[in-house]
Parts: sequence; C-alpha cells; structure tokens
Amino acid sequence: MSTWRPVSRFPRWLSWLPDWLYEPLRWLIRALIVFAVVFAAIAFYYLMKAADYDIEKVAELPSRTTIVDRNGVPIEVGWGASRHLARRQDLPEFLVSSLEAREDARFFTHHGVDFRGLARATLRNIKDRDFTQGASTLTMQLARNTYDMRAKSIHRKLLEIALTLRIESRYTKDEILTHYLNRIYFGAGCHGIEEAARTYFGKSVSDLHEGECAMLIGIIRGPHIFSPSRNLKGARDQQDEVLQRLIAMGRIDEAEGKRIRELPIRIIPDEQQSPDRSYALQMVRDELSTILEANDIRSDGLIVHTTLERGWQLRLESDLSKVLLEAEKSRSWEHPRHAEHEPGSDPAYVQCAAVTLDSDSGEVLAWIGGRDFLDSRFDRATGARRDLGTAVEPWIATAAAERDKRVLPGRPLLTGRQIGPLETARIARRCGLGGPFLETEDLFRGSAAATPAETATALATLANGGKRPVPYFVSLVTDADGKELYRRKPDLSQAVTRHAATNALELFHDRGSGRCFQGFTGSERDAWLLRVGPSGSTAIWIGFDDPAPIASGARVKKLLDELASRLGS
Repeated sequence: MSTWRPVSRFPRWLSWLPDWLYEPLRWLIRALIVFAVVFAAIAFYYLMKAADYDIEKVAELPSRTTIVDRNGVPIEVGWGASRHLARRQDLPEFLVSSLEAREDARFFTHHGVDFRGLARATLRNIKDRDFTQGASTLTMQLARNTYDMRAKSIHRKLLEIALTLRIESRYTKDEILTHYLNRIYFGAGCHGIEEAARTYFGKSVSDLHEGECAMLIGIIRGPHIFSPSRNLKGARDQQDEVLQRLIAMGRIDEAEGKRIRELPIRIIPDEQQSPDRSYALQMVRDELSTILEANDIRSDGLIVHTTLERGWQLRLESDLSKVLLEAEKSRSWEHPRHAEHEPGSDPAYVQCAAVTLDSDSGEVLAWIGGRDFLDSRFDRATGARRDLGTAVEPWIATAAAERDKRVLPGRPLLTGRQIGPLETARIARRCGLGGPFLETEDLFRGSAAATPAETATALATLANGGKRPVPYFVSLVTDADGKELYRRKPDLSQAVTRHAATNALELFHDRGSGRCFQGFTGSERDAWLLRVGPSGSTAIWIGFDDPAPIASGARVKKLLDELASRLGS
C-alpha cells in the first residue's frame, strides 16, 4: 500500500510567492485563527458577564447620600433627597457641543467604543507601563459611574466595554447624553447638571448662556479643584480650554470664542449655596467633596460615617445657648453700637464658637461655628482669629517645660522670660496655634491669636502627651452595600515632649468630670474656656463679631464658671 502524498501547495493565486514564504504564511494563518477563536471566547465571556448587570439602572435616579455619626446614628440631612433632573430638551445645544469637544468628539458617530482612541491609549499605556490613558467615551464613563467600576485593570476595562455595548444597544444617543449629565459629579455637593446650574449660577440649565455652559463642562475633570465657588480662575481656565477645543473643531470661530469669554458670569455666594443645616455638616460636606475628588469616588447611595458625636454636639450647643441666653437678659451684654437700635431692627449679639476633638486621634466630635447657622453661615471656628489673652498661658508653660525651665503657675510673664517670646511662639505654633504672636514680652501678657479650631488642636496636643493630631470629620465612606471606598486613619506627629505637655496640663483645674482653664483679654473683648475631659479636648470662644467689650471681667468669669459647671455635670 502506497503512503505517498503530494506536497501541500497554496492555491494558484498564491503561486507567485517564493517557496520560503509558504511556511511562515501557514503559521500566520493558524495564529490568526487561534487569535480569532480566543477573541471570540473572551468577547462571549464578557458579554455574558455584562448580562448580569441591570441595564435599567442607567436611567434610575441616583440614590441619596446618607450621613451618620460615629455611632451609626443617621444625621438629619437631605443630601440628594430631592435632586432635580434635566431632560434632553432642557440641554442647550452649545452645552452638548461643549461636552462633545471636551470629552468625546465622535460621540454621535461611534457605537460606544472609540477604537481609534482605545488603540492609541493602549500603546501609550504599554509605553508608560501603567494605566495613564483611558480613552473613555461618554458611554463608557456612564457605565463606570452607574456600576461604580473604579479598579484600573484589563478585566475592568473589558467588562466596561461589554457594558458600554449593552447600553448603546438599549438607549439612544440623546438618552445616554442625558443620563450621563444627570449622574456625574460637579463639585459643591452637586450630582447632575441641573443641580450644578442652580447651585453655581442660580438658574436652570436651560437658561445657561454659552460661557456658563463651557465652564460647567470644563470642570467635569476636576469638579472639586476647579469649582467656580472655590477657584473661579481655575474654572475660567477650564472654560477657555473648552472654547479652544470648539475652535479647533470648527464649531465656533475666534471672534465667537472671544465674545463668549467676555460674557458676565455671576457665581452664587457659598452661604447661599449650602443645603446644610449646621456648621458641622457644612464642614463634613467640604471634606467629603475633597475625598470624593481625590479618590475618584463617583457612585451614588454613599454611606458617610462621620466622627461627630451627636449626643455631645447637641449638649454643647444646648449648654452654650442656655448660658448665653441667661447672660443676655442683662442689657450690658448687648453690643454698645447697637444698644439704641431702632424698633424692628436686629441688635448685635454675643457670638461663640466651639470645637471638640478626640485627643487621641483628632476626630472632630463637635463643631459649632456660631450661635445660629440660619442667621449667619460664617464659621467662626475657622474664621474668627481672635486674641487668646490669658488663655495662652498653657502654651507658655509648654514652651518653658520643653526647654527644661520652671513653670510658674499664674505667672506667665516670669515663666516666658526664661526662654523669650520667639522660642515661645515657635513651640506654640508646633502645638497648633496659628498666631500672630507679638515678638515682645507682650506675648506673655496675652498678645497672641488663634482660631477656636487651632486652639482645640493645640489643646488636644497637650492632652495626648505632646502628639499633635490632624483634625478630620469623615472616617469611612462605603457604598449602599457596605463596600468600603475610603477609610481615614489618624495622623499624629510629636510636637513637644510628654513631660512638657503634662506640665502644661497641671495649670488646669478640676471641674466635675473635666479639667478646665479660663482665659480673657485685657480689653474684655474675648473670653475662652479650655476643657480636657472624657468627651475630648474642647476650646470655646465667646465675643462679638465686631470686637467690643463683652462685659466686666467678673461677669465674664461668672459666665465661664457656669458653662464649665454645666459641661462637667
């Protein structure tokens, strides 16, 4: 039986190829077949994985953010409870053109994935050996935001592409565009274009002029960094980048770009924007915005675990209010410039600020920026830099003990002279006091300034054996299912020795469950109560916004005694 077989040859139309190319070409064809099979298998796998996701979620209203205190008790705040959604007919065409120019120039022509851009980004990532380029289309961004896909990996990218193709097959381009703009974050607590338009400009998105449209689209890539409320120059720079892209694409000319740049833009002031109900929640919102931006957290339905101790916050607010109201029964507490105010007008009233920090970690347990948040949203805890007066003595003692000098209780001038004002100021700053400090012996007589927040930090430094904490409000952020998205760890640094801190705390007098120190300015314009207790380190300031004598020293001391007694009971 013959085993002879003819030599396998390629078809006649390939007969022109030289013999040495036959074998490489055969292997190439085989490799292409294998690649096609593998590609088909991978595509099938990810399409099946994408089928597990609820595609209707893309069009759902984003869930509200829930804020809880350190014990998991919900805090009464309606962030995201009544979001305004834009419809496609509400979106100005210039806004849509700006979005195309800035984020996805071929949005209306591709099928969800811009393969040219993806190939270019892939080559760049291979070159950089990192995921530096994403080439994400609007639809891909919508998929990522809807299903909270943040991990930078090939698996995540392939699943994102599969979900993108599903979204494109389910929704029209206009629907995708609208859902995208209703879901993304624009800073200042705003999710969605309508909320952003109302918050920043005080108008509906349908009423935005071209300059406002370009600015809102410009800040998408950095909503916290380029927030018009915080950084108007940065927001205008982003606006200009959008206009330059429109000019490069031929959508507008240079003259039109110049006209749009010159359109007036009025930003709503911060105090009119905030939906918060207290100074503490305002601070939580500001810190949360920074966290979301820095960690690229864009999902909805967040659970934000704060450091606030709701019970202590309410007690501190209540005790401060009661003590000040009782004191105000006397006309002598009224600001002298408004003592003879006209009927129906509001006289000036004594203000306050208070901050309590967990001494060991820096967690903010309570934060009071004034008497009435609805009356005045100016946060005195960070904005009122007031004279410490005799309240600076604990840090004079700290500086002396740090340099192995004697601490003379009740005699700050003699204590401070041992090391001088410059060294005293340097060590006080290390503890957290911001100053300014007089560079003369008047520093030892109380010529030093700080905000209540700085004073609380410096006090916590003493209570924690000389370790200075960095205050923070947000300890943990999770999604609606409890998945951890962010966790904050305490940040401590050794500012002074434990010996120095312990010596300073010996100046404090036991009052109930806490140790207190009172401070006054010689002008009787500022009063301070410093307290270290089980609830943490608390700094309380009392005075008028427009500095003026509060009352006689005896009356102020009586007030601080009453406050210390209430807090210690």
